[in-house]
Amino acid sequence: MMKRLLGAAAALLLAGSIAGVAHAADKLKVGFIYLGPIGDLGWTYQHELARQALVKEFGDKIETTYLENVPEGPDSERAIEQLVRAGNKLIFTTSFGYMDPTLKVAKKYPNVHFEHATGYKRDKNMSTYSARWYQGRYIQGQIAAKMSKAGVLGYIGSFPIPEVVSGINATMLGAQSINPNIKVKIIWVNTWFDPGKEADAAKALLDQGADIIMQHTDSPAPMQVAAERGKLAFGQDSEMIKFGPKAQLTSILDTWAPYYISRVKAELDGTWKSEDTWGGLDSKMFEMAPYTNMPDDVKKMAEETQAAITAGKLHPFKCPVVGQDGKEVECKGGDHLADGQILGMNFYVKGVDDKLPGK
Repeated sequence: MMKRLLGAAAALLLAGSIAGVAHAADKLKVGFIYLGPIGDLGWTYQHELARQALVKEFGDKIETTYLENVPEGPDSERAIEQLVRAGNKLIFTTSFGYMDPTLKVAKKYPNVHFEHATGYKRDKNMSTYSARWYQGRYIQGQIAAKMSKAGVLGYIGSFPIPEVVSGINATMLGAQSINPNIKVKIIWVNTWFDPGKEADAAKALLDQGADIIMQHTDSPAPMQVAAERGKLAFGQDSEMIKFGPKAQLTSILDTWAPYYISRVKAELDGTWKSEDTWGGLDSKMFEMAPYTNMPDDVKKMAEETQAAITAGKLHPFKCPVVGQDGKEVECKGGDHLADGQILGMNFYVKGVDDKLPGK
């Protein structure tokens, strides 16, 4: 069920306050489309924290509205239209599968500005934004290689899109920098959020010999399974250590607030323009959770790698990068793969034994 949250100005309108009506007309209405339930962790929760940060930052200058549990596909187009009809002038659509519906609605309403998360299609009134999570995956790969006794990692993939594939590859490259013989087993669940499927995948990976679980899905189920089995795991999107106090090694923490604040500020002062933003550790588009359940030397290694990536001294896709077919990938970014190669990544690196779906 989709829910809608209205700001204080809307409450005044509903109460029939004439002053409230006049004041509300001056507010910038900002809308959000959420894929899952807000809950208290995960992908949608992190976007909700950013929305709350907007309210705190701008106060009565804005009114925010959100719709949660919006499926990707035709339903999302209807939801986006609903936000437009409600008067929202800046709309954030927060999942990859909202890309085409967002673009379609953007073309219909040229005076409304749209911000789409993790996509690559833009228009004069539609921006895209994402984070360089592959940087965090590289760090996780190094930690995993240090901590794995079996030399086998288990990876739960959502969908075989470039964002997820590049994460798997960065993980492997990080792991191979520590243990060239490390192995990874991958299970695709074809969903962003399904605790049952994610738990089943984690159990299957552990049964196949993996002793560390990694995920590119949204629920804490894999962490819980790892904890129950006495194994180690990495969280995803937000802090998950409460689900595995002795299991979590670290987690990638999505931190959208700075970006959202900058875009709303631009909208308010009339400087908003269509852009493509791809921020990494240096821009704090995401952060790493504390490094836990590991020896001091592994923690020190992780911190040093994080510092090197943040400073631009280490690139996870430093050339040469060798594909699964044994051939070197063309190096278009100087001494590392170019952004376009990472954003369009559709191959596994050498050392990944699984077949990429659709290849």
